[in-house]
Amino acid sequence: MELHLVEEATKFMLLGMGIVFLFLYILVLLMQLQAKIINRFFPEKPSTPVAQNDSENNAHIAAIIAAIAEYRKH
Repeated sequence: MELHLVEEATKFMLLGMGIVFLFLYILVLLMQLQAKIINRFFPEKPSTPVAQNDSENNAHIAAIIAAIAEYRKH
């Protein structure tokens, strides 16, 4: 009797896990399909790098160096 219950429980467990796995697999496929459809109608535009001014970079670097030097004093 008890062995029969364990067998039934195992069957239900495997059935439930199989259904969840199938659902998740279908969900992944649908998301991939959705991504392909969206990319077809709304393709990503290549980003153009923003050129920064060298003096602006130098000012940032100087500020960082000054902050580190001040931190090390204390």
